[in-house]
Amino acid sequence: MYSRRIYLFLMASLFLILVFCTGNQTEVTTGILLKEMTDLWRLTEYPEPEYRTVQFSSYDRRSTVPGGPEWFSNSDGFGGEPIPNFEQVLTEPDEEGKGVYLIADVKGPGAIVRLWSAAISGDVELFLDGGSEPVYKGKADEFFHSPLAYFSESKPFHSDLLAETLCQRDASYFPIPFSEGMRLVWTGDLETLHFYEVQVRLYAEGTRVKTFSPKDLSEYTEDIERTVSILSDPDHNLQSLSKEKEVSFDSLIEPGQKKEVLSLKGPKALERFTVKLHADEKDKALRQTVLHIKCDHHPWGQVQSPVGDFFGAAPGVNPYVSLPFSVYPDGQMVCRFPMPFEEECKIILENLGKQVVRAEGSVLPADYDWKEGRSMHFRARWRADHNITASNKDVQDLAFLIAFGKGLYVGTTSYILNPCPVPTSYGNWWGEGDEKIFVDDEKFPSVFGTGSEDYYNYSWSSPDIFLFPYCGQPRNDGPGNRGFVTNFRWHIMDCLPFKENIRFFMELYSHEVTPGMSYARIGYHYACPGVTDDHSAIMPDDAREGELPENWIPAARMGARNSVFYPSEEIITDANQTAVTAGRMWSEGRILTWMPQGEGSSKEFAFEIQEKGTYRIYVTAGMNPNSGRISFRVDGKEALMAGGESTADLYSPFRTLLRNFRLDDRELSPGVHRLGLVFKGALPETKGPQVNIDFIWIQKTGE
Repeated sequence: MYSRRIYLFLMASLFLILVFCTGNQTEVTTGILLKEMTDLWRLTEYPEPEYRTVQFSSYDRRSTVPGGPEWFSNSDGFGGEPIPNFEQVLTEPDEEGKGVYLIADVKGPGAIVRLWSAAISGDVELFLDGGSEPVYKGKADEFFHSPLAYFSESKPFHSDLLAETLCQRDASYFPIPFSEGMRLVWTGDLETLHFYEVQVRLYAEGTRVKTFSPKDLSEYTEDIERTVSILSDPDHNLQSLSKEKEVSFDSLIEPGQKKEVLSLKGPKALERFTVKLHADEKDKALRQTVLHIKCDHHPWGQVQSPVGDFFGAAPGVNPYVSLPFSVYPDGQMVCRFPMPFEEECKIILENLGKQVVRAEGSVLPADYDWKEGRSMHFRARWRADHNITASNKDVQDLAFLIAFGKGLYVGTTSYILNPCPVPTSYGNWWGEGDEKIFVDDEKFPSVFGTGSEDYYNYSWSSPDIFLFPYCGQPRNDGPGNRGFVTNFRWHIMDCLPFKENIRFFMELYSHEVTPGMSYARIGYHYACPGVTDDHSAIMPDDAREGELPENWIPAARMGARNSVFYPSEEIITDANQTAVTAGRMWSEGRILTWMPQGEGSSKEFAFEIQEKGTYRIYVTAGMNPNSGRISFRVDGKEALMAGGESTADLYSPFRTLLRNFRLDDRELSPGVHRLGLVFKGALPETKGPQVNIDFIWIQKTGE
């Protein structure tokens, strides 16, 4: 009797503990996850309920042993891979080549938090909680790029806004929670394109999760609209929590000086941090002025980075707006990642250059309840490798972050100086390499990607300038991916918790061997006190300003094979209203600048063909804020560009770019031919419009 009473007492106690532990836990719903998409404050504490973030992708299945013989294999979705790029073959291919393949099979509570694809044929079926009927059954490409469009309940939402917020470039971030499991199946032909990445949160066993239903789109309409509103304009629509006044600073930093510009006592958090640098050579100052943010008496700053690089748009000022960072055309830069501290925070600027730099800025302090064991410092420690050789043979893993302790990975930036002289993406592409992220002593990475641009949410080595709340390419000089290239991606929904350690690597894998490359990068993360990492102090040589090689000459290889290049100033038939402008971005260090005398003005360039054949004519032109539109003529007749456009718009706000404009293929006979450019006007506010032509190249096709 006595023992039975003890047993009943223990069982009742256990029941109360379970009720207390699980009953008070907030249920994870589609609405909760939508709110998380814009909640930067939650990143300051280790997640509760706890979860892991893993990725299922079409990485090359020959990569099985880190550092082993096939570690850098690169057949990851083009079709015809030696091993199918899936978890399992469910049904072997039929006579038409179609089979059924398992992308992911997850048991327990979780949520899909990111989908990406460059292109994928076939169909997919998404099953939740072991159901026999799929929640989604349709085209795979539509699922990965815009899954909401499948559901009739999404019709009231503005599709263009969704495409800029919940979907971003080639990725979708609409969360799909499940309580018991998720199974994703692809039906298609292995010989066709099938690139994919699926990121999934795996919650701790017992976490209460409400499984996604199409009805959620109606139930959580306000959450969707609020999330879309903030993501579409975080500068104005992300509300501040602080009730305090901004604290400003304005200080001169002499060459060689390391100066504290602001200090605060805690416990508090920096909700917003802004800075703007003034110097005679501003681009140099942005790289050679190092930002240190030191919290709670640590000997080294949790943030250590050149100022411009820290804000995700270096080198120079390349304006963009994202959820955690904004950079404005006047050079003001804003960080919205909250930075908590328990006792004190100091902002220090170190001038590693040879010019005086003036720094003005401010912080917005906010009250913060520092929680021992859960609250974390914000960390961003920059590193750079200069004068390295990118290769398609001697591929290497570059470390972005190796840290030991407890934390949360929240973002990545890459800053590339790519001197490859091939003037096309097929040839000068630097980013074939995959990300590989090991979490908590994993023997094999739980995040294994399919390409650097895939990690940054785009595809096909695109040179486009694109800017989204979680990802962007604010700089890409060109032509192709030559010059300075900058990418960022913020892990807000798909942040990566680590309890023991994290090791983040990205392969440096280029189309051809390219010496003289520079590769700088930051792995942004929050970490509990006591975390150690592999960071080394930034030295003056690390923070030197990158420079492109002088007098580069386009190379007729790969995408530019069978080509002849003509410097535009050497083949122009009438040099009136033109000048030659110098610069390292331009081939042979110069570019022809034409100042047209009104709409309809024209210039001609003469080139010679040696033998009859089919040719492509490329015009490699500069784009900048002073440029206008042009059309083309070949031998006196209108010529369209590939794709059917009749005019090329060379206007580029805030940036100077170099781009290839390709005309339709055409038959050309031996002899001298003439390429004509016709000025079609510019924006009304443009004073002294110009057209900048670097070189013209003729490529023979079919060889």
